[in-house]
Amino acid sequence: MMEQWTFGQKVGASIAVLVALTAGIGIIAFVALRDVVSTKDRVIDVDATLLVDAQRLRVLGERKGGEGRAFLLTREERFVAGMQAARAEFAAVLDRLRQGVAIDEGRRLAGAIEDAELNHQRALDAVISQRRTAAATDVIAAAFDDQVVPERERLDRAIQAFVDRQAERMEAAKQASTNRATVAIVSTATVVAIIALAAVVLGALLTRTLQRQIGSAVGQVQSSSAELQAAATQQASGAREQSQAMSEIATTIGELLATSRQITESAQRVARVADEAANAARAGGDTVDQAHESIAAIRRQVDLIVSHMLELGKKSQQIGTVLEIVSELAEQTNILAINATIEAAGAGDSGKRFAVVADEIRKLADRVAGSTKEIRGLIDDVRMSVNTTIMATETGSKGVDAGTRQFGNVAASFKQIVGLVTTTTEAAREIELSIKQQMSAVEQVNVAITTIAQASRETEASTSQTQQTASQLAVLSKDLLRVIRPQQAGA
Repeated sequence: MMEQWTFGQKVGASIAVLVALTAGIGIIAFVALRDVVSTKDRVIDVDATLLVDAQRLRVLGERKGGEGRAFLLTREERFVAGMQAARAEFAAVLDRLRQGVAIDEGRRLAGAIEDAELNHQRALDAVISQRRTAAATDVIAAAFDDQVVPERERLDRAIQAFVDRQAERMEAAKQASTNRATVAIVSTATVVAIIALAAVVLGALLTRTLQRQIGSAVGQVQSSSAELQAAATQQASGAREQSQAMSEIATTIGELLATSRQITESAQRVARVADEAANAARAGGDTVDQAHESIAAIRRQVDLIVSHMLELGKKSQQIGTVLEIVSELAEQTNILAINATIEAAGAGDSGKRFAVVADEIRKLADRVAGSTKEIRGLIDDVRMSVNTTIMATETGSKGVDAGTRQFGNVAASFKQIVGLVTTTTEAAREIELSIKQQMSAVEQVNVAITTIAQASRETEASTSQTQQTASQLAVLSKDLLRVIRPQQAGA
C-alpha cells in the first residue's frame, strides 16, 4: 500500500511519526519530573517532618522529667507548672505526629508512645505527691528510682522505636525517588534512540524511493508526457496543501518548544528550591552543633562546681577536726581552772589573786567551748548545703548528658535530610539536562520543517512555469502523472 503513496505523503507520514515520538518524549519527561518532585515533597514535607517531631518528643520528655526532678529537689511549684507546660507541648507534637502517619505500624508506635508517657506521668505525679507531704529525701529518691526511672526508660524506648521506623521509611523513599529518576532517564534515552533510528530509516527509504521514481519519470518523460498540464495543475494544488500542512506542523513544533521551555523552567525552579532546602538543613545542622558545644561547656562548668563542692566538704571536715581539738583544749583548760581555783582557796589570802585569774580563765574556756559548738553547727549546715548542691549538680549533669545525646541525634537527622535533598537536586538537574537535549532536537526538526515549507512555497510559485511547459509536453505527461498519481493514471 505504501508503494502507491506520493513522495509528499511519505514525507508527511515520516514527519508525523517524528512529531509523535517527540511529543512522547515531552510527555514522558513531564510525567517523570512530576513523579520525582512528588517523591521529593513526600520526603521533605512528611517523612522528614515526622522524624523531627519524633526527636522533639524526646526533647520534651527530657524537659518534663527535668522539671519534675527540679521540684523534687526544691519543692517549688513553678517547676510543676513547667512540667505541665512541657507535657501539653508533648501531647500537641504527638497528636501532629499521629495525624501525619499513614500506616497502621506508625499509629501503633505512636499509641505506644502515648501509653508510655501516661504511665511515666502517673509515676512522677505519685512521687511529687510524696514530696509535698515532706517525706524523707531517701524515701523520695528510692521511689523515684523504682517508679519513675523504669517508666522513663520505657518512654525512651517507645520514642526510639518510632524514630528507627521513620528513618527506615525515609531511606526507602530516597531509594524509590532514585529508582523513578533512573526509569525516567532510561525511558527518555530509549525514545530519543528510537527517534534517531526512525529518522535514519525514513531518510534511507525516501532517498531510495526518490531515486527510483525520478529515474523512471525521466525515462517516461523522454518517451511521452501527454498530460503534463493537468498534472502540473494537480501539482500546484498539492503544493498548496503541502504548504498549509507544513505551516500547521511548524505551529505545532513551536508549541512543543514552548512547552519544553516551561518544563525546563520548572526543573530549574525545583533545583533552586532543593538547593535552598539543603542550605536551610545545613544551617540547622550548624545551629545544633553550636548548641552542642554550648552544652559541653555547661557540662565542664558543672564538673568544676562539683569539684569545688567536694573540696569545700573536705575543708569542712578539716575544720571540724580542728574544732574537736579546740573543744578538748577548752575542756582541759576549764578543768585546770577549776583545780587552780580549789588550790587558790586552800592557799588563803595569798591565793585570792590567783583565784581571780583562774576564774577568768575558766570563763574564757566556757566561751571558747560555746563558740566551738556554734561553729560546729555552722559547719554541719555548710556540709548539708554542700551535699544538697552536689546532688542537684549531679542531676543537672545527667540532664546535660541527655541533652548532648539528643543534640547528636538531631545533628545526624539534619545530615540525613541534607543528603536526601542533595539527591533530589541532582535528579532535578539530570531531568533538566535531558529536557534541554530534547529542546535542541525539536529545534532542529523545526528548522527542517521551516526549510521544507519554504521549498513548498517555491514549488507552488514555479507551478505556473510548469503549466506553460506542459502545453508542449502534453503527450509525454501521462507517464509522469503515473509516477505522481498512480491511481488517477490507472483510471
